[in-house]
Amino acid sequence: MPSQGSGKFERGYIIPIGGCLNSVSDRVAEKMRSLCLTAKAKALILNVSEDPQETTLGEILLNNGFVECETHNVQSRQDASSPMTLQHLAGVDLVVIIGERPLQISTLIGGTALAKQLRKLNADGTHVAGLYGAAALLSEHMIAGGDEANIPRQSGVTMAPGLGLTNRFMVDYHFKQQGRLGRLLTALSYNPFTIGVGIDDGTALFISPKDELQVYGGGAATLIDPCNLQYSSMGSAGSGDPISLFGLQMHILAEGARFSVGERDAYDEHWA
Repeated sequence: MPSQGSGKFERGYIIPIGGCLNSVSDRVAEKMRSLCLTAKAKALILNVSEDPQETTLGEILLNNGFVECETHNVQSRQDASSPMTLQHLAGVDLVVIIGERPLQISTLIGGTALAKQLRKLNADGTHVAGLYGAAALLSEHMIAGGDEANIPRQSGVTMAPGLGLTNRFMVDYHFKQQGRLGRLLTALSYNPFTIGVGIDDGTALFISPKDELQVYGGGAATLIDPCNLQYSSMGSAGSGDPISLFGLQMHILAEGARFSVGERDAYDEHWA
């Protein structure tokens, strides 16, 4: 479950972003800046990898209104538990976690002081974004890998615990790549409570404190809502067997489109 925080503040936005390390557009960066109500917004980039790669993300954020943006490398669980790492989190309005592979990121920070502090800060109003593999990390149920298939199959996805900022959405990234739809559907067959969203490169989901999602960027989001799921054959399927799923609802959300968990409805400003 997401952290309850102190209860004195509204939760910060959760922002999964599809694509690689340099896939954040000015449009998405500008939107992240607009969420920060202070005149001198500060951002922190957490580069979580055993072999951190260079990124232009800091420059993009500074060019779009952030007055300060530091990058801190987290290369081990010792880094994720050090007081120095936690000090970097103090006073920031936005934290962007970046890293290539979801499972490596969760292995490096899962259960550490850093993970606990990120959950607390988000519950108390700090916005947290995840780019590249970290887009999947933000969810409670994290897609760590899977088979390349366009249909769901038993054992077709690898799941692991994520950071747990939301339990209402489960995110997959690089969604234009072959096989992403099949593994997202398989993941949903394991846990039909949550809503599955696949995001294209350069596309961001802005998930509000009220679990309302809005899409920004040049691609689209594929949203699968299992709330009316009538039947799943997952319980009786053998290893590798195709899965039957009846009653799923799919929405394709381009920039500006929204989805509300409370209303279970998608809508767009251009739709009369």
